[in-house]
Amino acid sequence: MKVIHGIKNIKGIKKSVVAIGVFDGVHLGHMNILKSAVRQARKIRGASVVVTFWPHPQKEPSLYSLAHRLKLIAHQGIDLCVVVKFTPEFASIEAENFIKNILIKKLNAEYIFVGSNFRFGKYAKGDIELLKKFGREDDFKVRIFKVIRKNNLVVSSTAIRALIRKGELDKAESLLTRPVSVLGTVIRGISLAKRLGVPTANIDPHHEVTPGSGIYAVRVFFGNKKYFGICYIGRKPTLNLGNERHVEVHIFGFKKNIYGKDINIQFLKKIRNDRKFASLHALSCQINKDIQKTIQYLSRVSL
Repeated sequence: MKVIHGIKNIKGIKKSVVAIGVFDGVHLGHMNILKSAVRQARKIRGASVVVTFWPHPQKEPSLYSLAHRLKLIAHQGIDLCVVVKFTPEFASIEAENFIKNILIKKLNAEYIFVGSNFRFGKYAKGDIELLKKFGREDDFKVRIFKVIRKNNLVVSSTAIRALIRKGELDKAESLLTRPVSVLGTVIRGISLAKRLGVPTANIDPHHEVTPGSGIYAVRVFFGNKKYFGICYIGRKPTLNLGNERHVEVHIFGFKKNIYGKDINIQFLKKIRNDRKFASLHALSCQINKDIQKTIQYLSRVSL
């Protein structure tokens, strides 16, 4: 998938099927839109195009970072993704001009695919009816995708954010169709875990929503390889380090130096809640118990 940053850099598109949205999380509903756009583009022998926005237009905390989101969009088979920086200047574009100057002139859209709650343009005045009106006048078709439900849950990024924060990973996974995951960069920490005999990679998440505090069995992707491990999320109450949340992962059988590298952590199961221990010795004993419990869990499930 080719990625273009900025509308002014769009060139040479003769005809396209355009899917528009934030697509935060690329959940089940989003995948339905994206895969449909790919199929339709093949039928008309045009390009499948996604127009997405960063940062979030509603200033929501990101379910996935932009880099993470782009990887998932690419996996759906999209040809081109246009990343629009959502600035006050862009937000001031009138809805009619967005359609005429971007969708028609720049992208030569023959089909436009959007969710049923899609709004756009200055003061979010643009809606589906306006798209359809221009479609009749300028000969493009608009396809609307309704919000879907799964297991009595509305499939939406807002719902998934709430489930992740509450630690309801199974429910969030069912709406994402993949395990809850966090993409982040490995940074230097205080090296306490290493002194306790359990070296960890400290993670700086890429502006992503993370699960609630606790210990988790995880799958870790680094480069083209898959590993397993145990992840801690919390404020390290035993050490009284303040209110900053930490994310660190101990990767089983892994000894490489990966400072500054990005890794993807998939959360498989919550092992226990975070809590304060009376001493570092007590904490060390519990960490070893957590590791054994995680290994037992991993040995029982198909991964």
